[in-house]
Amino acid sequence: MMGNLRQIFLVAVFACLAIGGYAYYQKVILASVDTADQPARGASRSIAVEVSPAETRELSMILEAVGTTRALRSVDIVPHAEGRIVAIDITAGREVETGTVLARLDDEIEQATLTEAQAMLDEKTAAQARAETLFKSKTVSRATIDLVRSETAIARATQERAKRHLDDRVIRAPFTGVLGIKSMDLGARVDTDSVLTSLDDLSVVEIEFSLPETVYGQIKEGQIVTATAAAFPGRSFIGSVDAVDSRIDQTSRAFTLRARLPNDQRELPAGMFMRLSLALGTRDAVMVTEEAILVQGENTFLFVVENGKAVQRRILAGTRREGMVEVLSGVTAEEPVISRGIQSLRDGINVEVMLTPSLNSDEGKPPQADAARTPADTRSPLQQHRS
Repeated sequence: MMGNLRQIFLVAVFACLAIGGYAYYQKVILASVDTADQPARGASRSIAVEVSPAETRELSMILEAVGTTRALRSVDIVPHAEGRIVAIDITAGREVETGTVLARLDDEIEQATLTEAQAMLDEKTAAQARAETLFKSKTVSRATIDLVRSETAIARATQERAKRHLDDRVIRAPFTGVLGIKSMDLGARVDTDSVLTSLDDLSVVEIEFSLPETVYGQIKEGQIVTATAAAFPGRSFIGSVDAVDSRIDQTSRAFTLRARLPNDQRELPAGMFMRLSLALGTRDAVMVTEEAILVQGENTFLFVVENGKAVQRRILAGTRREGMVEVLSGVTAEEPVISRGIQSLRDGINVEVMLTPSLNSDEGKPPQADAARTPADTRSPLQQHRS
């Protein structure tokens, strides 16, 4: 029994010695190798990056705004008298000419009134003719002829008033335009406050919008305006500035403009939300690819290549256009800006330029197989074994 315990004890001691020796080897021997090799690796380490030079481009100065379309002219169609609708011809979306009859009201009483007034006028006209004949022969006095003429004038006015009342029983389009949805039906009784439909002149649509006071002096009547709407993806509508307000709002520090857009096909309705852009001219701007920009809090940075090293630059960014960013300060034209690989960079680190494309072209780009090629393994046998 004692012999077995002694053997177990010896085995345990040898196992502890083996484990301790292996741990010492890992901690001391290999650590010393790593420490000796680290400076050499750190000194030669470089990061592969792609570089695009900052370029000078002609940049359009464009102001953007939003607005809502409205018809050139727009009215609610209401009757000029009260009565019952006996005829109606209103179809939503139909374009009508000036004077087109849209509805009629019952007019029996007005017809009778006009007939009576016409008869009275005929009677007074005949009486005046007889009186004037007698006046020439000195049979009637001047007072008599003046009275007859006055009665004839009153009869004529009565007849004109009866004609106007009869005409008010007919509802016509006041101008050429597009009809809205009918809100009354045949047989309905209406008054002068009843809206039958709407009428919009959509040959041209107007849009009111606002711009900041800082550009007030640069806006003139006739300047080109480009409008887009979500209902017409990929399409633009070209118009011009029609009016500029003479006042600036003291609260918003903005002024109001009105633009007009031709609408020959009647595609744009009143009340549509649209985005507007107004070109003020062009300027030369230094542009870099958007991928090169790095934002940290309120600061914006990018990296440029100087003597084989990545140098961090703080910049002031301006307008963004189609994947490009304007640089107002911090970088000059033709400087090599690192466009890809910036996530692994820090200021002063060595870099290897793998690609230098132009912002306008992909010419000179090496095949992807070459770009992805791995350099020859120059590590020591011990390092390769550890990998």
